[in-house]
Amino acid sequence: MAAAALTREGGEDAFRRLFRFYRQRDASDLRGVLDFSAPGGQVFRSQLSISSVSDQDAYRAGLQPVSQWKAYGLSGYPGFIFIPNPFLPGCQRHWVKQCLKLYPEKPNVCNLYLHMAPEKTTDLWGQSKEQLRRKGSSKWEPRSLLEKLRWVTLGYHYNWDTKKYSANHHTPFPSDLAFLSEQVAAACGFRGFQAQAGILNYYHFDSSLGIHVDESELDHSRPLLSFSFGQSSIFLLGGLKREEAPTAMFMHSGDIMVMSGFSRLLYHAVPRVLPNPEGTALPSCLNQALSSDLPVGSVIEHSSDEDWQVCAKYLQSSRINMTIRQVLAEGQKFPEESGTNGESQAPSEDSYPENSKAKRHKPNRV
Repeated sequence: MAAAALTREGGEDAFRRLFRFYRQRDASDLRGVLDFSAPGGQVFRSQLSISSVSDQDAYRAGLQPVSQWKAYGLSGYPGFIFIPNPFLPGCQRHWVKQCLKLYPEKPNVCNLYLHMAPEKTTDLWGQSKEQLRRKGSSKWEPRSLLEKLRWVTLGYHYNWDTKKYSANHHTPFPSDLAFLSEQVAAACGFRGFQAQAGILNYYHFDSSLGIHVDESELDHSRPLLSFSFGQSSIFLLGGLKREEAPTAMFMHSGDIMVMSGFSRLLYHAVPRVLPNPEGTALPSCLNQALSSDLPVGSVIEHSSDEDWQVCAKYLQSSRINMTIRQVLAEGQKFPEESGTNGESQAPSEDSYPENSKAKRHKPNRV
């Protein structure tokens, strides 16, 4: 296959060659990409810790009972777990709305706050919703503030300049997202996981995420959790060195990836965002209505029709990814810092979704 042949060429490292291959190829040439909706080959069923999460807690997080989840591993990638959409009908909508309406608001931090005057970024949702609702199919229409969103940080805020977290740059982590993350981690055998930092990435069809390793957390014994919503993408999972060719796989709306153990510090990237394979504006799982009978203590909230119309319009050309991390082991503290206040600068291209046109023209990274 063409993708396999590329890994044997000289010059660039194997990861970069495949990244460029999937970034530039036509959507029809994706034969080398694993699809966990039809697993085979190096894919095997992975065992979950069903007794670690009660059905009631799963329901409260908007998830099916863990006994009904499917989970897969990959040969050669110990600690990697892929869970195809385990969300209950309608529950993905809650997380999409939170990522667009609530989580980008202060005191959380987003890319827009670094480059725009404070008065221009007040109420990103309110400023954007009418513009999004009216939006047609023309690529020349001005982008709303939400469409200019690249990343949001939660909890311990990642410093894109130093690639570190610090004790003095922290805001409360969202309780609903912490609860969801704790249930998923427990189901994968990591009871006691503490969601301490989150990076939300916002992708469009011309976006990609460069090759990188998530190693800034002080505790690597805890997993990295990744949640995907909206349009699909190609995810590349490599090795400890960039000379090792990565494995390509699809991520569809609702899919969850867990990187732990050996796989926690592997190179990975997102070269491409693709229309969902069903050929519809939105994946069918996002068109499902939320049950009116939510369990007591549910973290899931009903979205108004008006709010969902805005979210749905946004997702027709976009993908949202939430990655949740535990930064510190229990009882661990940050080392003493000198000469830094933890304020973040513009991120490097390997750390957040990059717009291909922006890379060519190299404007301020907004």
